[in-house]
Amino acid sequence: MVDVLAKKGAAFIDSSTSSHQPFMLEVATFAPHAPYTPAPRYATADQGVAYPKTPAYDAAPTNPPSWLAGRPPLTAQQQQQMRASYDKRLEADRGVDDLLGHLQDELTARGVAGETDVVFSSDNGYHMGEYRLLPGKQTAFDSDINVPLVVAGPGVPAGRVETSLVSNIDLAPTFETLGGAPVGSNVDGVSLADLWHGHTPASWQQAVLIEHHGPNDAKGDPDAQNQQHADPPSYEAVRTATALYVRYASGEEEYYDTTHDPNELTNIAAQGVPPSLPRALDALQNCHSASACQAAARITWAPPVIAPS
Repeated sequence: MVDVLAKKGAAFIDSSTSSHQPFMLEVATFAPHAPYTPAPRYATADQGVAYPKTPAYDAAPTNPPSWLAGRPPLTAQQQQQMRASYDKRLEADRGVDDLLGHLQDELTARGVAGETDVVFSSDNGYHMGEYRLLPGKQTAFDSDINVPLVVAGPGVPAGRVETSLVSNIDLAPTFETLGGAPVGSNVDGVSLADLWHGHTPASWQQAVLIEHHGPNDAKGDPDAQNQQHADPPSYEAVRTATALYVRYASGEEEYYDTTHDPNELTNIAAQGVPPSLPRALDALQNCHSASACQAAARITWAPPVIAPS
């Protein structure tokens, strides 16, 4: 399927450049979703690659929310199944890499590579064994919310890593700005064009909003998960450069000082949550324009220095 998309994408580039008009192409692959079917040329190509186990893998967090508490260690069979799935995901992604190369080659052949922005990202992260959870994507942990955003194009500095906080709601106004279209005042996100071109604004968002409505177990829903995979109740959360704060509909809270606890293993909400985090969460939940949401995202706070026990 990825190879078919690559051919269709190249054909679109060919026809669009022939018209000498600006164009935008989005290619969304099914890979590497289950059942993780790689292109035949890559079958078994990545068996034996080291599994990326973080300290959160098969670990019981301290002071977890009730939905996560009391989970037994992963069984040998569960770990073996995730190991096999990981291999297949890598093999499926090799076809995605080929697709990117094929489209880049087509842009070069048509003489527009130097004036075309190419953006690679994903819709969600994925945990596979972290916090004793089977594969899933509905938590507020970094494993689930942190996605790649790789950009190449005119005016984009090669090899530059930008650490400013951004989120997927920023992509629409970015593409509108790059295309010369007006950005509506009711758009919550903000253009990333300046960041892409190496210019970090003096005042930038310091927090991003994360939202989840669950449990998500409706029959037939492609995102349905059971408790083993993580099926958390509804929550709202805010992520900053140094903290994760989660507030559930039940009133339960999580607070991780990610400077001292980057793997988000020790919930220290009971020791006190910096007031600026709930305030920022309330403001981000209720803002309704780019200016209001940017004001809500620019918070000033000094988290207490509490080393995880």
